[in-house]
Amino acid sequence: MSEFSKLLNQFAPIELSEMKDVELMNRVDTKFIFHKKHLPKVLNDLNTHYRILEIKSNRVSSYKNLYFDTEKLKFYNDHHNGKTNRIKIRIRRYIESEVCYLEVKQKNNKGRTTKKRMQLSDFEPNFSSDTEEFLNQYGVNAVDLNPVLSNEFQRVTLVSLVNEERITLDIGLSYKGDISSFTYEDLVIVELKQAAFDRSCPLFNILKSLHINPYRISKYCIGMAAMHKELKQNAFKEKMLKINKISG
Repeated sequence: MSEFSKLLNQFAPIELSEMKDVELMNRVDTKFIFHKKHLPKVLNDLNTHYRILEIKSNRVSSYKNLYFDTEKLKFYNDHHNGKTNRIKIRIRRYIESEVCYLEVKQKNNKGRTTKKRMQLSDFEPNFSSDTEEFLNQYGVNAVDLNPVLSNEFQRVTLVSLVNEERITLDIGLSYKGDISSFTYEDLVIVELKQAAFDRSCPLFNILKSLHINPYRISKYCIGMAAMHKELKQNAFKEKMLKINKISG
């Protein structure tokens, strides 16, 4: 058994069927990034406060995403330009649970994230009348959308024993395009998802002891900036430098 597996096996499990109370489709997200060398301490210190999602005996889940944007990349540019009300659209395949969703993520000017989704039979880059109707509810015309980026990663999901919150730790983030692909091998992206922002949760104290502070990051925007150097990306330069430094 690998050292990573041993760390994960310290947690008590929670099944997918028990996750209804922490779906958190309307929430506050706080993100962090760090080098994977910190994972042992982080996981050791969290295991008495959280359970770990286990699906078919797997404690690490695989995700595959296909992102959509307009011809002029409105969603990317809205984020780059600091627009507080913004949207992301993707199809996400949850490998172990064998489900696939069209997902709409919206962030408002109060810092809250809402996620709506519609189950699909599989990746369907050509929208059906049903998916077009679903997108129309959020002011999005499916005709304007094109698939622009795909990525994959593995995720560990932790669920608080006492609060309405969960933590996701994403590793092995990789991107694939028509002419290039790459992986951030050493990067860990952590997302703390809470019903209401609470800095007293264990994760803040653990990461503070490692001098790791909250850090805003979008997997979609970072991937687009890395894969398409011609895009406007001044606002992401500092983030790209930090990520590249962590990833070596």
